[in-house]
Formats: sequence, C-alpha cells, structure tokens
Amino acid sequence: MPLTMDGLDPGIGMTSRRTRERLVQRLMEAGIDSPDVLRVMRELPRHLFVDEALASRAYEDSALPIGHGQTISQPYTVARMTQALLEYARPDTVLEIGTGSGFQTAVLASLVRRVYSVERVRELFERAQRRLSLIKKRNIRFRHGDGALGWHEYAPYQGIIVTAAPRGVPRLLAEQLATGGVMVLPVGEGARHQLVRVVRLEHGFEQEVLESVSFVPLLTGVS
Repeated sequence: MPLTMDGLDPGIGMTSRRTRERLVQRLMEAGIDSPDVLRVMRELPRHLFVDEALASRAYEDSALPIGHGQTISQPYTVARMTQALLEYARPDTVLEIGTGSGFQTAVLASLVRRVYSVERVRELFERAQRRLSLIKKRNIRFRHGDGALGWHEYAPYQGIIVTAAPRGVPRLLAEQLATGGVMVLPVGEGARHQLVRVVRLEHGFEQEVLESVSFVPLLTGVS
C-alpha cells in the first residue's frame, strides 16, 4: 500500500489524519502549546515505531511495550519533555539517553540540527536505526553503549533528554551540558517519578520540578 510523503495513507483507519488530529487535540487540552511540537507530533508516523500488532493503538495517548522491559513513552510525555527542553531556547545539539523505539529521537531530529542518541540494548538500537532511516531522519548519530555515561566525544550539549529514570540527577550527564544548556529527565525510585528540568548556569545548576511521571528505571551497562 503506498504511503504519502509523511509516511501514512490518509485512508488507513487507526493511522489516518483524523486519528492524528484527535491525538493532537488531546495534547493541546493537556497543556502542550508549542506550535512546533504539536506540528511534529501530528506529522510523525508513530505507528512505524511500535510492533505491527500494536499499530492500531499507536495514536492513543498511552505508553506501549517495545520489548526488553522498555516502552515507547506516551505521546503526552514525549511532547511535554520536548516542550520543556525548547522553552528557554532551541538547542542546536541534543544528547538523548535511551533511544528506545526511536520515536522521541525522531521528534528531536525534526526540531534541532543534530541529535546524539545512546541505547544500551543492541536490538532496540538496531531497530531504531532502521526506523529512522525509513523516515529519512539523517541528522542523528547513534551509539550502542551505556547511556548513564553520556557521550563525552561530542560534549558539551545544549540539550539533554533522558528517557529512563535514575535515582537522582546524574553528575556525569549534567557535566556534559553547555553553560545555558537544559536537561530534562525523570528522577526517583519506584513506580512514580518527578519530571525535572536542570539548567546549567555560569556557576552551578538550577533545578525545577515540572510534574509527576512514570518511567522505567535507568539501567547501566549494555546488552
């Protein structure tokens, strides 16, 4: 079945334009008001980032399993974290810790010049690369490695997004922020976490709690 330029046939039920518009409307009602973030959430084919068996649920505002104990974050969470990252100033380079399905990566790549994305699970890493190549996102550098260590080679970054929850703000990642740079991440233990925005200042860091969220824990090592 042929796809349109943005990766969808407008007549396919659960991946139709109308279905996407309903999702965008829910995001707006939940407080997402960045025109650029809403545009990208409308245009990206989220159904390509989930297993085929779950494609009919791709435009629900819910997290879905992607294997290896990981999930693709609910659209609201992706939009909220992206909006929080961009509210101060649009970063030129962003480090993403936890490529996962590749959907958050695709959102970032649609909005900034360069994304550096690290994934610890090789199968997820390879699958995300294929998906992002399919939708022609070419401003992304991928690394199979321990995301808890960041990616020193290309630091400092003007933005960092962490898609799994450490117990607290990791010093190794914070030190890879440029002065004036912003990091958005969930922190805490158990089932509930706090979404936090960290800004690197000239002489330290400023931290702001945004809201309660739920994420998988940030694990170390590779598999």
